[in-house]
Amino acid sequence: MLLALAMLTLLPVDSRAAIHPENWHWVRIHGHRIYYAVQGSGRTLLLLHGGGDSGEHSFEQQLEIFSLHHRIIAPDQVGQGRTPDVPGPLSYTSMMQDTAALLQGMKMRSVDVIGFSDGGILALMLAARHPELVRRLVVSGVNIAPEGLTEEQREGLTAAQTPKPSNIDEKLAHLWLTSPTILELNPDVLATIQKPVLVVSGDRDAIRLEHTLEIYRALPQAELCILPGTDHGTFSGRPEWLNPIIGAFLDRP
Repeated sequence: MLLALAMLTLLPVDSRAAIHPENWHWVRIHGHRIYYAVQGSGRTLLLLHGGGDSGEHSFEQQLEIFSLHHRIIAPDQVGQGRTPDVPGPLSYTSMMQDTAALLQGMKMRSVDVIGFSDGGILALMLAARHPELVRRLVVSGVNIAPEGLTEEQREGLTAAQTPKPSNIDEKLAHLWLTSPTILELNPDVLATIQKPVLVVSGDRDAIRLEHTLEIYRALPQAELCILPGTDHGTFSGRPEWLNPIIGAFLDRP
């Protein structure tokens, strides 16, 4: 395992910055609106946020730093961030298809992708189904089945279940307890991803460490980064470690 205490040249830690209103755009995809931000210049970097969050908030410690040398695209998924909800349950497959359609509509190919939690799930699905769209991936706090969550997390989600989820919180609780499905992600699907992948986890993550190791071992070109003394919030909690590690991974020839 790669221990994330390796001391690389540190970038400034306090990089929190809101996305300027003029950088926000929207597009109609699959019959509904998707809002996304574009910031910076350079190689395209797609930021996929965590569940119930937004790109602006999930990566508030990364946006300013990485937009210095990358053109960042940060979409908000259905019902999250600035993007309005749509009728029916949430689906990783639908969110991945929306993300792929956004990149295709922008004529994007071979982009780097950073995905946190739900965003990491979408990143892996995107790389498996649309390899032409992805160059390298960084995923953190990712599971490929509900059983990858800790027992405590699953117990909490079970207690939060409602017969007919209607608001975004109820929809997310149902999604997390039932997905990703075996058809969406499994070790055989991961084995088809012929892209460099940096797999990140906190050693106290909401995802079981054994499950993270299974993901790492199933990916043909994976590297592993376990952050000590760290929970699920790797990007917000450990930017002083993680930002230079990610920068070195993305910039490697």
